[in-house]
Amino acid sequence: MPTPDRTSVAEIVRAGRDLLESRGAAGLIMQAVAERVGVRAPSLYKRVRNREELVVLITEATADDLGALLASAADDLAGADALAAMARAIRVFAHERPVGFALVFSSGVAMAQPVLARVAAPVLRASAALVGQERALDAARTFTAWAHGFLTMELGGGFTLGGDVDRAYEYGVTVLTDALRGRGASPTPADG
Repeated sequence: MPTPDRTSVAEIVRAGRDLLESRGAAGLIMQAVAERVGVRAPSLYKRVRNREELVVLITEATADDLGALLASAADDLAGADALAAMARAIRVFAHERPVGFALVFSSGVAMAQPVLARVAAPVLRASAALVGQERALDAARTFTAWAHGFLTMELGGGFTLGGDVDRAYEYGVTVLTDALRGRGASPTPADG
């Protein structure tokens, strides 16, 4: 008679995410994950090959959560309003899960293409509504780069000159969405 399953991949990923946020990347060790889910470390390897695979699974689960949050934030909105709502949602997400946020945007973790597509979909839809399908990817990349850069600096303590960081973020959201709204699908000078 087979031994009953004492844990699942979903439970392992959930425990890994909790450890990652509370202890940082160095605290994400298989023994600690095993203790969290109530099994011995060798039992984890029946579900997850190694720590690297666990990091990918955690990153993909976090990216899926971010994608769902972005889609929810943009519900019933279009264009600039949807992008602004997503910018605010991603900031809340980054503050709640700073380590996971960093992992999602890390070049060191190779997420599956379908996961990336799910995360990008709401931003691409809002961008297309704002600037047209031809420029949607450009606008989505600009939005993502700005939000990621701002939030990475904010979370890392990079804003040391004073001032109201909340106000600065809102200013950035407004400037970016206004610029995209005004730009529309018109060509750049490089396009001729």
